[in-house]
Amino acid sequence: MQTTSDTLLRAESIYSDEIAFICEDRTRTFSEFFDRCHKVGSALNKLNIREGQRVAILSANSEVYAELYCAIPSHGRTIMPLNTRWAFPELAYALDDGDATILITDRDPGPLSKNVEQVISLAQYEELIEESEPLPFVNVSEDQLVGLFYTGGTTGKSKGVMLTHRNILANTLHSQIMMPLSEKDKYLLAAPMFHAAGSLSVLQCISLGVTQLVVPNFDPNVCLDLIEAERCTSTLLVPTMIAAMVEAQAQNPRSLDSMTLLAHGASPMATEVLKKACKALPNAEFVHVYGATETAPLVTALRSEQLLIDSPLAKSVGRPCLGVSIRIDAENGEPGEVLVKGPNVTSGYWKKPGQTADVIEDGWYRTGDVGYLDHGGNLFLVDRAKDMIISGGENIYCSEVEEIIYQHPKILEATVFGIPHPAWGEQVHVTVVARDSSLTESELIDFCRNFLAGYKLPRSVAFQEEELPKSGPGKVLKRELRAPYWVGHEKSIN
Repeated sequence: MQTTSDTLLRAESIYSDEIAFICEDRTRTFSEFFDRCHKVGSALNKLNIREGQRVAILSANSEVYAELYCAIPSHGRTIMPLNTRWAFPELAYALDDGDATILITDRDPGPLSKNVEQVISLAQYEELIEESEPLPFVNVSEDQLVGLFYTGGTTGKSKGVMLTHRNILANTLHSQIMMPLSEKDKYLLAAPMFHAAGSLSVLQCISLGVTQLVVPNFDPNVCLDLIEAERCTSTLLVPTMIAAMVEAQAQNPRSLDSMTLLAHGASPMATEVLKKACKALPNAEFVHVYGATETAPLVTALRSEQLLIDSPLAKSVGRPCLGVSIRIDAENGEPGEVLVKGPNVTSGYWKKPGQTADVIEDGWYRTGDVGYLDHGGNLFLVDRAKDMIISGGENIYCSEVEEIIYQHPKILEATVFGIPHPAWGEQVHVTVVARDSSLTESELIDFCRNFLAGYKLPRSVAFQEEELPKSGPGKVLKRELRAPYWVGHEKSIN
C-alpha cells in the first residue's frame, strides 16, 4: 500500500496539460495542480505548522479544497475537514477536540477564531501560494494520519475518526474496483467534500487523469446543466440529491446520455426514485455503495443495480470490496450486527480509547448496523443497532440531540428516534414529557436551533403526559415508541 504523496508523484509523472479540475469559471491543469500541491509545503512552513499538526478546513467544495485534501497529508500534516452544516458550538468542539492549530475557511469564522492559533481565509491562502516555492513531499509512512474526520457521537459529542494513508489508499483501490473510471471520464464532484461521499473519488480521479467538475454547493439544476454541457460521465451522490435531480430533469429535460456511472450511498434509495433515475439516465450503470467514515468509507457495492430493480437482490447493498471481510455477529443465517475488517478500517477515535474499544476488536469494526449475508455473499441490512438516524445521507446520533433537548427547562423526559420521511429517508422525531404544559413544538425546535445543525433538528414533536416506557433497568423502550410510525414498512430503517 502507498501514501497520498506516492499517488500524487505517480500521477505527476503521467499527466500534465490535461484538465484536472473545472470549478465554476476556473480551470486547472494537472501540472498546475501538482505545482500548487508542492507549494503547500512552503505555505505550511511559513504558517509555522509542524509535521503532525492538524489543519482544519471549513469551506464549500472547490479545486482548492481538493488541493488541500491531497497536499496537506503529503507534506506530513493532518487534515480536519469540518461539516459546513454544523452550528458554531459543534464546530468549536471539533476544533478543540482535534487540537487544530489553524483553520482555513471561505467564510467569516465568527467565534471559532478563539479555538485555533490562527485563521486564514482562502484569499490569504492564495497570496501565500503565489509567494511560495515548490517543495518536495515529505517521507510519510502508511500508518501516519491523513486526517481526522469528525462524525456524530453516541455519547452526545462528535468523534474524530483517525484515517491513515493506508486507509485512504485502500479506499482508492476499492473505489476503482467497484466504480471503475478511466482517463476518458469526466467526474461530477457534487457531494460535500467534508463528507466521505464527496472526497471518496478525489485521489482515484487524480490517479487516472480524470477531469473533475466541482460544484461548490449542490444545486440539481447546476448539476444537470454541467452534465449536459461538459458531457460528464460519472458521479457519486446521496439519494436525496438524486431525487432532486430527477424532479428538476422532469421539469426541464437535458441530454444526460453521456452518464455511464452513477453511484449512490449514505442511505437507501426509494425504489420509485431509482426507477425514475434509471429512466432519466438510460446509459448509466447504477452502483449502490455501503460504508462508513470508519471504513474510509467503502465496505460493499451492488453493481448494475438498474438490472436488479425487480429482483430480491435489489434490497441488498452488495458484496464486500476486494480485501474487505464481513462477519455477522449472530448464529448462522440469523441477522446480527455487521462487523468489518480490512486495510480501510480505522484504528479508532482521536483521544477516545473507551469509545474505540467499544467498536474495534481485533481489527473488526462494529458498524452498528444489523444485517445478514445470503449464500452469494451479498449483505442485506434490516435494522440499526446504534441509536442513530440517517436523514438525507447524514448520520444523526439520537443522544446528541437528546443532550440539547434536556437543557430546555420545560423538559422532564425526552427521547429521540427516526421516523420515515418520503424524501429524506428518515426524519428526527422527539417524544417528550413536559415539565411545563406551555411548551410547544416550535419553541423546542427553535431552542435546538441555537446548538444543532439544521439537519439534526427535530422535525416533529409528540407530547405525552405519562412517563416514557422503560425496561427493567430503566432504559427507555424506543422500539415501542417507534413501532407505530414504521407500520407498513418492511424494515425499521429507511
